[in-house]
Amino acid sequence: MLTERSESNKITIVALVENKPSVLNRVASMFRRRNFNVDSLTVGRTHRPSLSRMTIVVDIKKLNPQLVKANLLKLVNVIDVRILEDVPHISRDLVLVKVRTNDTESYNGVTEICERYPARIVDIGREVAIVELVGTAQIVEAMIEELRPIGIIEMIRTGIVAMARGTRIIDTEYQLTVASSSEQESATSTADQFV
Repeated sequence: MLTERSESNKITIVALVENKPSVLNRVASMFRRRNFNVDSLTVGRTHRPSLSRMTIVVDIKKLNPQLVKANLLKLVNVIDVRILEDVPHISRDLVLVKVRTNDTESYNGVTEICERYPARIVDIGREVAIVELVGTAQIVEAMIEELRPIGIIEMIRTGIVAMARGTRIIDTEYQLTVASSSEQESATSTADQFV
């Protein structure tokens, strides 16, 4: 398999952004203003301290993916945006599921399900077990559906993270410029004059 496609009507977008406060708020506000339906939004640090990487899965039933990209690129702190839908890529989702295991039948059921998926039990007690799975969104959904009859008590998913395959690299040489402490003090004292 060369690529992992998102569910129909969903696209995966990767954005490189400055690693600064309020960037996530600006991106989320843009999606709210434009009424774009976000299925998943994941933000994490990159190997460059000044950059973060957002992976956004968007529902595009009546929406042009290029419109989403263009709107993201208008934001000040967004450096680069790529649509991964037509590019071979790997995507993963992490889920932790707390499931009832208070009898032999439920415990055996959870163990059998974990053997069928790339899942593992990371915590077990008298009443409940926590199952961890990292996989494509489709595999995660399938395992969740099999665990439902046993009794899901609590669940959390991280959201999709994605990376283009091979030498298709989404990176930049961009470096965040930080004002020196003397420049910051000068700006602060100037601002204080107007208070």
